Amino acid sequence: MAQSECRGVLVISAHGAYDMCSVKPLAEALDAAAKAHRTVVLDASGITFGDSSLLNLLILTHHETDLRVAAPTRQIRRLLEITGADTFLKVRETVEEAAACH
Repeated sequence: MAQSECRGVLVISAHGAYDMCSVKPLAEALDAAAKAHRTVVLDASGITFGDSSLLNLLILTHHETDLRVAAPTRQIRRLLEITGADTFLKVRETVEEAAACH
Protein backbone atom coordinates (compact mmCIF):
# COMPACT_ATOMS: atom_id res chain seq x y z
CA MET A 1 0.00 0.00 0.00
CA ALA A 2 1.28 3.43 -0.90
CA GLN A 3 0.19 7.03 -0.42
CA SER A 4 0.62 9.90 -2.86
CA GLU A 5 -1.13 13.08 -3.90
CA CYS A 6 -3.02 14.01 -7.05
CA ARG A 7 -4.49 17.48 -7.56
CA GLY A 8 -4.11 18.16 -3.86
CA VAL A 9 -6.08 15.04 -2.89
CA LEU A 10 -4.65 12.16 -0.87
CA VAL A 11 -4.45 8.92 -2.88
CA ILE A 12 -4.09 5.52 -1.25
CA SER A 13 -3.02 2.79 -3.66
CA ALA A 14 -4.06 -0.69 -2.52
CA HIS A 15 -2.67 -3.95 -3.89
CA GLY A 16 -3.64 -7.57 -3.46
CA ALA A 17 -6.64 -9.35 -1.98
CA TYR A 18 -8.79 -7.97 0.82
CA ASP A 19 -10.94 -10.17 3.01
CA MET A 20 -11.66 -10.47 6.72
CA CYS A 21 -8.11 -11.66 7.42
CA SER A 22 -6.24 -9.09 5.34
CA VAL A 23 -8.28 -5.87 5.33
CA LYS A 24 -6.91 -4.40 8.58
CA PRO A 25 -3.89 -2.51 7.14
CA LEU A 26 -6.08 -0.89 4.49
CA ALA A 27 -8.71 -0.09 7.12
CA GLU A 28 -6.10 1.62 9.28
CA ALA A 29 -4.77 3.62 6.33
CA LEU A 30 -8.24 4.74 5.21
CA ASP A 31 -9.27 5.59 8.78
CA ALA A 32 -6.21 7.78 9.29
CA ALA A 33 -6.73 9.41 5.89
CA ALA A 34 -10.42 10.09 6.59
CA LYS A 35 -9.55 11.79 9.87
CA ALA A 36 -6.96 14.04 8.24
CA HIS A 37 -8.44 14.78 4.78
CA ARG A 38 -11.82 15.92 3.47
CA THR A 39 -11.33 13.90 0.27
CA VAL A 40 -9.59 10.55 -0.16
CA VAL A 41 -9.08 8.59 -3.38
CA LEU A 42 -8.62 4.83 -3.20
CA ASP A 43 -6.66 3.65 -6.23
CA ALA A 44 -8.24 0.21 -6.58
CA SER A 45 -6.40 -0.77 -9.77
CA GLY A 46 -4.16 -3.18 -7.87
CA ILE A 47 -6.87 -4.94 -5.88
CA THR A 48 -7.16 -8.50 -7.10
CA PHE A 49 -9.99 -9.58 -4.80
CA GLY A 50 -12.38 -8.00 -2.34
CA ASP A 51 -15.25 -9.43 -0.35
CA SER A 52 -17.84 -8.02 2.03
CA SER A 53 -15.07 -6.92 4.39
CA LEU A 54 -13.70 -4.58 1.75
CA LEU A 55 -17.19 -3.43 0.81
CA ASN A 56 -17.99 -2.66 4.45
CA LEU A 57 -14.73 -0.71 4.76
CA LEU A 58 -15.56 1.39 1.70
CA ILE A 59 -19.04 2.17 3.01
CA LEU A 60 -17.74 3.11 6.46
CA THR A 61 -15.03 5.31 4.95
CA HIS A 62 -17.62 6.93 2.68
CA HIS A 63 -19.50 8.01 5.82
CA GLU A 64 -16.34 9.58 7.27
CA THR A 65 -14.98 11.45 4.26
CA ASP A 66 -15.53 12.13 0.57
CA LEU A 67 -14.25 8.73 -0.62
CA ARG A 68 -13.66 8.21 -4.30
CA VAL A 69 -12.78 4.82 -5.79
CA ALA A 70 -10.51 5.00 -8.82
CA ALA A 71 -9.81 2.42 -11.50
CA PRO A 72 -11.48 -0.57 -9.86
CA THR A 73 -10.66 -3.96 -11.31
CA ARG A 74 -13.44 -5.98 -12.91
CA GLN A 75 -14.06 -7.99 -9.73
CA ILE A 76 -14.26 -4.89 -7.54
CA ARG A 77 -16.48 -3.08 -10.03
CA ARG A 78 -18.79 -6.13 -10.07
CA LEU A 79 -18.88 -6.20 -6.24
CA LEU A 80 -19.92 -2.53 -6.21
CA GLU A 81 -22.53 -3.07 -8.92
CA ILE A 82 -24.27 -6.15 -7.49
CA THR A 83 -24.51 -4.59 -4.03
CA GLY A 84 -25.64 -1.20 -5.30
CA ALA A 85 -22.68 0.53 -3.69
CA ASP A 86 -21.81 2.08 -7.06
CA THR A 87 -24.96 4.20 -6.74
CA PHE A 88 -23.55 6.22 -3.84
CA LEU A 89 -19.77 5.73 -4.01
CA LYS A 90 -17.95 7.97 -6.46
CA VAL A 91 -16.36 5.46 -8.83
CA ARG A 92 -14.14 6.82 -11.61
CA GLU A 93 -11.98 5.28 -14.34
CA THR A 94 -8.70 6.94 -13.30
CA VAL A 95 -7.07 8.48 -10.24
CA GLU A 96 -6.96 11.82 -12.06
CA GLU A 97 -10.73 11.72 -12.71
CA ALA A 98 -11.42 10.74 -9.11
CA ALA A 99 -9.26 13.53 -7.75
CA ALA A 100 -11.01 16.08 -9.98
CA CYS A 101 -14.64 14.99 -9.55
CA HIS A 102 -17.11 16.92 -7.42
